Amino acid sequence: MSNPTYTIGELAKEFDLTTRAIRFYEDMGLLTPERQGRNRVYTARDRARLLLTLRAKRLGLSLTEARDVLDMYDSPRDTVPQLEAFLRVLGAHRERLEAQLAELQANLAEVRAQEAASRSALTRARKAAAKALAQADS
Repeated sequence: MSNPTYTIGELAKEFDLTTRAIRFYEDMGLLTPERQGRNRVYTARDRARLLLTLRAKRLGLSLTEARDVLDMYDSPRDTVPQLEAFLRVLGAHRERLEAQLAELQANLAEVRAQEAASRSALTRARKAAAKALAQADS
């Protein structure tokens, strides 16, 4: 039984990507298709690496980080160093996300404070305008 292979078009359709995106992943070293003439032939390994690359992107990892993690699993090393390295990558990424979240929360708090101050100022301005109009009518 032969191993399944895929064309660039088949992978693009399956993963809802452009063929250009898949070629970019190839240029980044994430995929290494074989060539049959001018055609790229992707193996089950390439398909799995593409799936994991897209998962890493959803986690917010850079393509370089994704490649480094995937390359660890291609090496004949023990799983302990691989998992330790992956946890370091994830931990660093989590710290970046937490810092961004703290910055966003501070920004939201400032926006809310400005909204509250603006509403109060608008209420005072409306009362003053209504008072001026009532005095002008009398």
